[in-house]
Amino acid sequence: MPSPATLPAGPPVRALVVDDEPDLADVLTRLLRLEGWDAHSAGDVRTALETAATLNPDIVVLDVMLPDGSGLDVLRDLRRRNPDVCVLFLSARDSVDDRIAGITAGGDDYVTKPFSLEEVLARLRGLLRRTRVDDPSGLRVGDLLMDEDAREVWRGEDAVELTTTEFELLRFLMRNPRTVLSKAQILDRVWNYDFGGDAHVVELYISYLRRKIDKGREPMIHTVRGAGYVLKPPRTRRDAP
Repeated sequence: MPSPATLPAGPPVRALVVDDEPDLADVLTRLLRLEGWDAHSAGDVRTALETAATLNPDIVVLDVMLPDGSGLDVLRDLRRRNPDVCVLFLSARDSVDDRIAGITAGGDDYVTKPFSLEEVLARLRGLLRRTRVDDPSGLRVGDLLMDEDAREVWRGEDAVELTTTEFELLRFLMRNPRTVLSKAQILDRVWNYDFGGDAHVVELYISYLRRKIDKGREPMIHTVRGAGYVLKPPRTRRDAP
């Protein structure tokens, strides 16, 4: 693990979801954005190729059957532009032959519909780990650093000890910097279920994090009245009014 002073921030993962089911594409895109990825979607071959040419994605979730052609057409173009792009096939075709054909064509993984969102996300993370072996598993916002694999956090040069729930809450905030997150979003993502409208648990854990992250320092965790919470880099003297 690099020292906190040398851990690079790195650009967000660029992701493209290609599926002709709008609701499915939207859910997957939202999920990847919650991971802090720069995620976009397309519903056909033409739009996918246009988006890929501009985005130059690091990873692609690709349906095999598209209304104006095959996902294999998209794959060939992707590989021509960037041989290292990760491609996860999604398909309703679940035979062994179909899986072999997808992998043989150049796909890195193959998931059949219906599927679990958690499984797809886990497989995408796995693909990135295999292709980015030299990249640290770190998140950085200002002088706040997190090693997701080692589950370690620093503010500047100081290590910050967090409980499991505090860590998950901070990770969600750090994956979405400068983004106002509602209490409902936080409940759904960190606790994975709704507390019947009672958001006091979010307020409580935000207060815990503030004591550990912000106490005695320029604050990073901010309340947006009536909207939720946002994590932002601390202001420098140049930023101050």
